[in-house]
Amino acid sequence: QVQLVESGGGLVQAGGSLTLSCAASGRAFSSSNIGWFRQAPGKVREFVALISWSRGNTRYADSVKGRFTVSRDNAKNTVYLQMNSMKPEDTAVYYCAADRPFSIATTGPSAYDYWGQGTQVTVSS
Repeated sequence: QVQLVESGGGLVQAGGSLTLSCAASGRAFSSSNIGWFRQAPGKVREFVALISWSRGNTRYADSVKGRFTVSRDNAKNTVYLQMNSMKPEDTAVYYCAADRPFSIATTGPSAYDYWGQGTQVTVSS
């Protein structure tokens, strides 16, 4: 089992940057794919980025490709989401999630069993 806690959210101006952290506890962290998702008011939760457990392969939503970077430090049990050139449409609650150990990485939220509580990111225009 994995417990996740996000941090680093806040208010930023358009064009600015933020780095989110996802701190995990539990022995399964290094064997789990970690996904970042976001949910804006009145919208469904959407995939943002993921990093795989096996080789650290990454995948991004088209809307953030080239602006966001996901990375992980297994020694610190932490995954990061570096967000640059931010836009007002990036405003949402951001969640990190972990799937079961040794799973194939996927972008669908239903594949992830463990979720953090979320952190609010607001981008002002």
